[in-house]
Amino acid sequence: MCGLTGWIDWNKDLTQYPSVLEHMTDTLAPRGPDASGTWITPHCALGHRRLSVMDPANGAQPMSRKAGENTYVIVYNGELYNAPELRRELELRGHAFQTTCDTEVLLVSYIEWGKACVDRLNGIFAFAVWNDEEQSLFLARDRLGVKPLFYSYMNGRLLFGSEPKAILAHPDFPAEIGFEGLAEIFAVGPARTPGHGIYRNMQELRPGCCMRVDRSGANVRTYWKLESRPHEDDVDATAEKVRELLSDTVRRQLVSDVPICTLLSGGLDSSALTTFAAHHYRESGLGPLNTYSVDYVDNDKHFKANAFQPNADKPWIARMTEYLGTEHTYVEFDTPELVDSLKTVVTARDTPGMADVDGSLYLFCREIKRNATVAISGEAADEIFGGYPWFHREEALNADTFPWALATAERVGLLSPDLVDWVKPEQYVKDRYAQALSEVPRLAGENKQQNRMREMSYLNITRFMPTLLDRKDRMSMAVGLEVRVPFCDHRLVEYVWNIPWEIKTAGDREKGILRKALRGVLPEDVLTRKKSPYPKTHNPNYLAAVRTWVLDILNDPSSPILQFIDAAKIRRLAEDDQGRFNLPWFGQLMTGPQLFAYLAQVDTWLRQYRIVVR
Repeated sequence: MCGLTGWIDWNKDLTQYPSVLEHMTDTLAPRGPDASGTWITPHCALGHRRLSVMDPANGAQPMSRKAGENTYVIVYNGELYNAPELRRELELRGHAFQTTCDTEVLLVSYIEWGKACVDRLNGIFAFAVWNDEEQSLFLARDRLGVKPLFYSYMNGRLLFGSEPKAILAHPDFPAEIGFEGLAEIFAVGPARTPGHGIYRNMQELRPGCCMRVDRSGANVRTYWKLESRPHEDDVDATAEKVRELLSDTVRRQLVSDVPICTLLSGGLDSSALTTFAAHHYRESGLGPLNTYSVDYVDNDKHFKANAFQPNADKPWIARMTEYLGTEHTYVEFDTPELVDSLKTVVTARDTPGMADVDGSLYLFCREIKRNATVAISGEAADEIFGGYPWFHREEALNADTFPWALATAERVGLLSPDLVDWVKPEQYVKDRYAQALSEVPRLAGENKQQNRMREMSYLNITRFMPTLLDRKDRMSMAVGLEVRVPFCDHRLVEYVWNIPWEIKTAGDREKGILRKALRGVLPEDVLTRKKSPYPKTHNPNYLAAVRTWVLDILNDPSSPILQFIDAAKIRRLAEDDQGRFNLPWFGQLMTGPQLFAYLAQVDTWLRQYRIVVR
């Protein structure tokens, strides 16, 4: 995994601005702590920061290659899990390789197949290839959007980067937001509408899309999207296919030239991936697998079961580590560390985020990085298999809005009247929801309930899942840790997308078909464990700390957030919390404490990035 950036400009000689490119590249140093490289010609400047995972000695970027008289140059962030197969096919077509890294395989794939190469890739990626003869740049992002890619195209100038900070580092790109950016922050956030870059004149290349830029302009096209078709397999065949795909995916994603581990919570998803990985390690003679889990000091004292978090993870982690014989490390954090991290993770995201849910992951990844460079994680299983509570609750299924964000009216009630009049946040959310539903690939013949569950799956895969993937990428790459997400293998997602809801819930259980697929793989008690999300702190000291922080912001007349909020309402909430936000206002984990932390992060972001509102 790495960080990439670049600048295409037909109106300037970029060789006169090497320091600008270097500055843009340096902002991505945490993503690529092992090496740095730049490549610059009059109209194309490419920068790269490298985290060495495959062929550390020979995979330096930007990487160039000649094909006849033409020169191609690539910058790339990601992993190709089918690189060996692609390499063999390219060798049969007459290509020779000088390295064993997937960067060269990707570059040669583009030389051989051009833009059609993306259809052949299995992996997570964002990359750009410069064709010197054509004076054109090709950019692409993986199908599910695991790896980020932002860009700005204006007046013949393209700026792009793995993170917004690389674009913001360009002297001609100001940190500005408009009414849409404000609506994203205060009504949609910490989610983000696909393609939205928050900052004015900045976009995100959407998952499954590619882009070509040359002197005539820029063109974006979709090369992959979900397609609905009848599911032909019965329950048993479906379970077998899911197990087969998941096993193959994990095996592919364990390839690495550096230490690897898994994140283990003792839940269904992480336990399944860890089991497949542990078996592969044992069969390959690689010794015991390293596993990691995260928790908080004194959480055992303060934890109270609820509908969203029915039980604690620790006993289940012990169950799985004993079952598999892994080398396990428990990572714990205390409240002061967690509060301190809230500002750090704003810089990692370049926007406000999921508060302590981000901060704890950042701290967790930082500890893992001391001993490993690559980790396997269970993101996306709940989105594609229908595991979240809102897939199964009538109030969420019947809500005419995003089911993980049912408190929009309450959130809007905390905003200043001027902001509400300008951005119309409730209408903005309604429009974004309608936009998402308009994209759903329908299947003829489905009844009302089947159609609604297809809508729910689409909303989760294309609107909620990107938030968690973005979080995982930014928090892990901020410390130079690569995290792979096997449940995002596009073959698995394509197959599960079309499994009818009655089969997905086989055995009348959430993720029933996944549980059936894992029978014989996991212990029965783990197989039937009720879902519990990523752990959050239950320590009352955390609530006290973030409430004090918000009150300090409210007491500071220079606080930039004051113009956007109803300070009196938030003060009453902070001084005398009556449980108004005891139910999640975003996802499963963000309640009252996370509301205060999110507002504090917004204030931090406005100050630190010197945001100008236009």
